Amino acid sequence: MFAALITVGAYIKIPVPVCPFTLQFLFTTLAGIILDAKNGTIAVSVYVLLGLAGLPVFTGGGGIGYVFQPTFGYLIGFIAGSFVTGTIVDKGDLSILRLLAGGFAGLMTVYAFGMAYYWAVCRFYIGEPIGIWQLFLYCFILAVPGDICLCILSAILGKRLIPAIKRSYKIA
Repeated sequence: MFAALITVGAYIKIPVPVCPFTLQFLFTTLAGIILDAKNGTIAVSVYVLLGLAGLPVFTGGGGIGYVFQPTFGYLIGFIAGSFVTGTIVDKGDLSILRLLAGGFAGLMTVYAFGMAYYWAVCRFYIGEPIGIWQLFLYCFILAVPGDICLCILSAILGKRLIPAIKRSYKIA
């Protein structure tokens, strides 16, 4: 289900230069929050593998050649970010602060992978190096405000959804 939600999130996008803003991050973060570190990571990995297998689930389509896209690092970051988020959320109470901490740690993980990969592909594969300032501007400053909002939204949704999900499993 989360692989499908992430796919839908890939197609809800706001054009921003270089890296489009999508709702993928919301659903990959919720996968870590709701499913836990292991299962969230598996769900996001399934999404990435489906895209690499050729299904058009990424913002720009799909296929193995997608690994040569500068933004592919964000997809790798989604996997790692879901794991980091789930690990932090699973370690204690379900407070909004813990959910926010997990979301923000996952966000930093996604950006670390995404920006490093973007820089490397531009420099070594495409042959058009991007300066650190341009990388920081286009791949962080322009995109991070929306993702901060998604961190807050994922914490609020997680705080409400997890108890409801637990109640539904006790009844069934």
